[in-house]
Amino acid sequence: QMQLVESGGGLVQTGGSLRLTCAASGRTFSSYAMGWFRQAPGKGRDFVASIRWSSGGTSYASSVEGRFTISRESTKNTVYLQMDNLKPEDTAVYLCAAASGPRSGYDYWGQGTQVTVSS
Repeated sequence: QMQLVESGGGLVQTGGSLRLTCAASGRTFSSYAMGWFRQAPGKGRDFVASIRWSSGGTSYASSVEGRFTISRESTKNTVYLQMDNLKPEDTAVYLCAAASGPRSGYDYWGQGTQVTVSS
């Protein structure tokens, strides 16, 4: 089993920044990709960003492109989400996920960290 633990959420004003951290532990870490998703109250879970572990290739939702940056630190089995120019509509629980293979989908999930952006 792999465990994912998120941290770094909090309350910030519009235009502010936060950096989320996702630390992976447990079984020998072997992940095809890792991603960030978010879920606002009463809404479904939305894709935010992903990174391929070996190549570092990234992908973003159009709503966050240019404002959020996903990165990884391989030696620490850690993924980051730098969020700049935050907007009230970014308010959500942010969840980290890991895909063990190219066809597995995201099969490991963290518990989430709350991000609240005040207007």
